[in-house]
Amino acid sequence: MQKIVVQGGLPLRGEVRISGAKNAVLPILCAGLLADAELVVRNVPNLHDVKTTLRLLAELGCGITLDDSFTIRIDPTRVRNHDHVAPYELVKTMRASVLVLGPLLAKFGAAEVSLPGGCAIGSRPVDQHIKGMQALGADVVVEHGFIKARAKRLKGARVVFDMVSVGATENVLMAAILAEGRTVLENAAKEPEIVDLAECLVAMGARIEGAGSDRIVVEGVERLGGGEHAVVADRIEAGTFLVAAAMTGGAITATHARPDTMGVVLDKLREAGAALECGEDRIQLEMRGRPRAVNITTAPHPAFPTDMQAQFMAMDCIADGVGVINETIFENRFMHVQELLRLGADIRVEGHTAIVRGVESLSGAPVMATDLRASASLVLAGLVASGETTIDRIYHLDRGYENIEAKLSGLGARIRRID
Repeated sequence: MQKIVVQGGLPLRGEVRISGAKNAVLPILCAGLLADAELVVRNVPNLHDVKTTLRLLAELGCGITLDDSFTIRIDPTRVRNHDHVAPYELVKTMRASVLVLGPLLAKFGAAEVSLPGGCAIGSRPVDQHIKGMQALGADVVVEHGFIKARAKRLKGARVVFDMVSVGATENVLMAAILAEGRTVLENAAKEPEIVDLAECLVAMGARIEGAGSDRIVVEGVERLGGGEHAVVADRIEAGTFLVAAAMTGGAITATHARPDTMGVVLDKLREAGAALECGEDRIQLEMRGRPRAVNITTAPHPAFPTDMQAQFMAMDCIADGVGVINETIFENRFMHVQELLRLGADIRVEGHTAIVRGVESLSGAPVMATDLRASASLVLAGLVASGETTIDRIYHLDRGYENIEAKLSGLGARIRRID
């Protein structure tokens, strides 16, 4: 099993190119199932979750072509009406696999998708996905570990989500594209990744209004053609590198970024003392001295993203002052606390709140990653810890960060991957 070893103590300096967004590309790839012709997806990050999604699409019958720049061509014309089972072997490692449910149901009238897996950060039920499909007229049962859905043709409807769910919004949005009539999604998620999916679907011939708001209106169409789409920049990857630079007292420029999708994260970095300059597709950050502790509360977009909570906790660990972190999205997303304590952090957890008292320095130690963003927080802590930090179970990291050790090395970090 591979590990990452970090020698701390050096400020990060230079330029880093931000990859396409993991949380945008996965539903976009699944959307290829809806088309009657080839979908070309550009700016695709080379991630383990992307490879898993492509294996799943190939299992369903899609033709998949990759070129050297990681542009992906999806040919859905080979998928037959009976190729609609997403098996447990592929779905168990990645929650986003459930996003084939809507496209398969809308296009082929049937879908059998194994209940999903992924990071163990808390309960993420699929009830809102099922409720949406039922509202569109599908018969849905859950048995033997599978969601089984059938419908001759979905009918447009008003779908009111009981809670804001990015995955359910994406799944029901895709299902509604080929439904007969108008569908209105209420209490929809507003994340930039939803907007990116909608832009891709519109490029394929869909009729969508309101993506990025809590009310999305879809006018169903008979068919979707092919199309081309470039995936939006990964705001979580960009945020991770900016926090790393702030923690180490560095100065970096994130290129191919989208600062317009990162408002609250950039505000919190400024609050921590970082100097920021933003262009249309680049973000410059410089930090002089020790960061100031910041308080954060995670909530759906446009509030502070839960996927940046662990990284900001790592920064608060060495910041001046006390930071209070409230996690309102996932009930089990403080698993990195125990590992940060091993590095010398001062953190007290009270329910869904962590009180982080900044210390002068951390000290390197062996630690173990528990989920994707926790992995990143441990790498960041290792960048400022004295001595050597070894991070185990980094397969989590490879699910969401493209060549993170190579990118950090390019900024001057002493980091390497070992077997």
